[in-house]
Amino acid sequence: IQSIKHDIASRNAIYINLALTCVANIANQEMGEALAQDIPRLCVAADVLDGVKQNAVLCMLKLLRTVPQAVPKGEWASRIVQLISDKHLGVVTSACSLIHVLSLRNAEEVQSCVPLAINRLSRIASTSFTDLQDYTYYFVPAPWLSIKLLKLLQLHHPPTDAVIRGRLVEALEAILNRAQEPPKSKKVQHSNAKNAILFEAINLIIHLDDEPNLLVRASNQLGQYLQHRETNLRYLALEGMCKLARSEFSREAVSKHQETVLNALKTERDVSVRQRAVDLLYAICDKGNSETIVQEMLTYLETADYSIREELVLKIAILAEKYAADYTWYVDTILNLIRMAGDFVSEEVWYRVVQIVINRDDVQGYAAKTVFEALQAPACHENMVKVGGYILGEFGNLIAGDQRSSPLVQFKLLHNKYPFCSQPTKALLLSTYMKFINLFPEISPTIREILQHDSQMRNSDAELQQRSLEYLRLSTVASRDVLATVLEEMPPFPERESSLLAKLKKKKGGAPVSEKEVEAPAVANETPAAAPVA
Repeated sequence: IQSIKHDIASRNAIYINLALTCVANIANQEMGEALAQDIPRLCVAADVLDGVKQNAVLCMLKLLRTVPQAVPKGEWASRIVQLISDKHLGVVTSACSLIHVLSLRNAEEVQSCVPLAINRLSRIASTSFTDLQDYTYYFVPAPWLSIKLLKLLQLHHPPTDAVIRGRLVEALEAILNRAQEPPKSKKVQHSNAKNAILFEAINLIIHLDDEPNLLVRASNQLGQYLQHRETNLRYLALEGMCKLARSEFSREAVSKHQETVLNALKTERDVSVRQRAVDLLYAICDKGNSETIVQEMLTYLETADYSIREELVLKIAILAEKYAADYTWYVDTILNLIRMAGDFVSEEVWYRVVQIVINRDDVQGYAAKTVFEALQAPACHENMVKVGGYILGEFGNLIAGDQRSSPLVQFKLLHNKYPFCSQPTKALLLSTYMKFINLFPEISPTIREILQHDSQMRNSDAELQQRSLEYLRLSTVASRDVLATVLEEMPPFPERESSLLAKLKKKKGGAPVSEKEVEAPAVANETPAAAPVA
C-alpha cells in the first residue's frame, strides 16, 4: 500500500496510472481506506493531466462498486460534479459514470450536476459530427456520453429554473429531429447509435412527464418503429409506448396505433414482442375499445406461450371488470377464460366473479343460466365446477322453472362432476347440495341418499366425512324455518379494492402498479367461503 501511495503522489503520469490500475483491480477494504483521500484529490486537482484524471475517476468508480463502505463522504463528491464541464470528453464520460453511482447512493448530494449535464447535453445535441471527430461514432457525435447524460438526468428531479428547463427541452427536440433525418450511413452501427440515443431521450421525456409536445412527438416517433423489420426495435417501441400510455398528455397519441398493435399480436413471431403488445393493449384500454381489446386478448390466449398465460388471464379479468358496462358481458368473458385456460385461472379470478354476481341482483339469473350451460360440456375444467357449484347453490332457483334446468337436472349435472374433483371442490359441492335441500325440498331425499352413502360416511378424508355427516344430520333434524335461516343467501360482500391488482403486481415481480390499474373498481376482495353456507 505504501508503494502505491508513493506512486500516486509522484509527478510521473506513467507511475500514477499504473498505481491507479493496480488499485482498481485488487482493491480491498484496507486499501480503499488507506487511499480514500489520495484518489479523490487526483480527480479534482487542477494540475493533473487529463489521462491521469480520467483514470483516477474510473478508479474511484471501481472502489465505489467493490468497497463502497471504504469511500468516505465529503466535499469531493460535489467537486466531482464540476468535471461534467471539463474540456476533455474522456474525463466527462468517466465522470458521468461516477456521478451516476453517486446519484444512486444519494441524489440530493449531487443535485448540482443537473444544470451542468443539461448544458453539456445541449452542446452535444446542437453540434455536428465534424466538430467532435475524436468522439464521433459512425457520424453520431459522442453517443455514449449522450446516453450517460440522459440516464443521469433521469435519476434527479427535473430542473425548476425556466432557462435551464428550456435548454433541456431544446436538446430533446434536437435529438428527436436528428432521429428523423435521413441516415448518413447504411452501416448498422450508425442506426444503432442513433436509436440508442433516441430511446434514452424518450425515457427522459417520460421522466419529465409535463411536456405535452415532447410526449406526443415521442409517441408518434415510436409508432413508426412498430412495423420496423428489426425485432429489437419493435420490442423497444412497444415498451416505450407502454410507459407513454400512462401519461395523460400522450395517451391519446398512443391509442391511435391500436390497430397496428392488434396486428402485431396476431402476426408477430417473437413471443417477447407479443407480450409487450399485450402490455400496451392493457395500457390503452378504455371504455370505448375495451370489448375489442378483451376479445383480441381472448383470441390470443388460445395460442399464447404458457409462460405468460396466467398474467394474460389476470389482465383480461381486470379489464373485463373495470370496463364492464353490462355485467352479463363480464360473466361471459370470465367463463370463456375458464373454458379456454382453466389451468391458468387463479383462485382470485373465480372468487371475483362470484363476488360480483352476489353483489349485483341484475346479473344473478343470467349467471346461473350461463354457468349451467357451461357445465354441460363433456370436458369441464374444475374451476368451472367451482363457479357453477357456488352460483347454482345460491341462485339455482332462478332457473329452476325451466324443465331443462329443473332442480334434479341441476343436481345430477353437478354430481356427475363430483368423482373427478379435488377435495376442496368436493367440499364446496357438498355445501351446494345442502343449499339445494333448502331451495328444492322435492329433491332432498335424493341428496340425503348421496350424503349417507358409505363413500361419504366412511370417506378417508376427514373434512368430507364430517361435512357429509353434519349436513345429513342438519337436514333431518332441523325444521324448515331453521334450514331457511342457516342456508339463506350469502349477503353482499363489502366494497374493497380488487385483489386481482395485487396478484398482477406480484406476477410482475413487484413492479409498480400504474395509476390506471389503481383506479380499477372496488367490489370486494373477501375470499368466498369454500362452502356457500351463510
